[in-house]
Amino acid sequence: MTALHKTKWFLPLFSVALGLLFFAALWAGGERRAAVESLAILSGLGLVFLLGGRSDLIRGLRGDGRDEYWQRIDVRATALAGNVLIVGIIGMCAWEWGHGRDGSPYAQLGAIAGLAYVAAIGFLRWRS
Repeated sequence: MTALHKTKWFLPLFSVALGLLFFAALWAGGERRAAVESLAILSGLGLVFLLGGRSDLIRGLRGDGRDEYWQRIDVRATALAGNVLIVGIIGMCAWEWGHGRDGSPYAQLGAIAGLAYVAAIGFLRWRS
């Protein structure tokens, strides 16, 4: 039996579920137009993921075309995205501090990222 995240259905369904979550949050916050737009954009993206099955890139992103090659790409892309995000968080925190503000929520996000990194290093070292 194939794990759900390795089927062609996972990413399209996840996109729609995320669209519904954002729809509910935005609707509850009184942002009716943004709610509808978010659901439309994420559902459309889900449709692209579902119907783009001939594309190697789409299949790699979706998971059903994933092999060792795509796993290496995924790990490297995730690390790059994480590094870009951390640099952005540090920069935004410094910007806030430079303008006399407390750095929220960037300081908290930086702390979460730092703790997650240290915990992951410890866990992966322990498993090795």
